[in-house]
Amino acid sequence: MNYSLDQAIPILKRTPEVLQVFLGGLPEEWVRATDGPGTWSAYDVVGHLIHGERTDWIPRVRHILEKGESEPFPRFDREAMFTASEGKALAELLEQFEWLRAENLVALRAFDLKPSDFARRGLHPELGVVTLGNHLSTWVVHDLGHIRQIAQTMGRQYRDAVGPWTEFFSLFR
Repeated sequence: MNYSLDQAIPILKRTPEVLQVFLGGLPEEWVRATDGPGTWSAYDVVGHLIHGERTDWIPRVRHILEKGESEPFPRFDREAMFTASEGKALAELLEQFEWLRAENLVALRAFDLKPSDFARRGLHPELGVVTLGNHLSTWVVHDLGHIRQIAQTMGRQYRDAVGPWTEFFSLFR
């Protein structure tokens, strides 16, 4: 499937709603659970998504459109959420993610991008040359991957509790 705004926007629009329905009002034991040291909880993922809304997706679209390959994107701090989210309730983070995403979708539409724009190139600081289509496709896959990550991490909390059924669940692997 080739990138299409018409196909991407419905996914991007739903991600905050999905997370609100999935995580809103859950006990802390669920939203703060991790797979161990160095792994992220659902709470951490929501903070990471907020940081991406602020510093990655739309800023990099602008960067590609304005600077092309002339200079690399600023580096993205994948773990900035550990400081930025400190002391905030999950409900606050979910609300913040929702309005940031809504603002970014307005901005994305305002670019009035054409299919030919998706071939425009930018320079990633680690990956090298990328296209606008690569970047925008990654935004969608990034959302879906983190939704999967949240479900997987939460499901793994019952790894031992399911007993002999463990072998039937790919999320335990």
